[in-house]
Amino acid sequence: MPKMKTHRGAAKRFKKTGTGKIKRSKAYKSHLLGGKTSKRKRNLRKPGLVSKQETKRISKLIPY
Repeated sequence: MPKMKTHRGAAKRFKKTGTGKIKRSKAYKSHLLGGKTSKRKRNLRKPGLVSKQETKRISKLIPY
């Protein structure tokens, strides 16, 4: 049986943690930053986790 291919678009956006959770970057950090507070922009730098419902779907895209 051939190897599964990784979805390259998903591989650039998501990373697996050591415990198997999926890490993601937060949205709303690319433009129109003048109207956002420093606190809000600072919190957007921190990684988020993919919700439990989406984890199964995204795991199929990044099998390794």
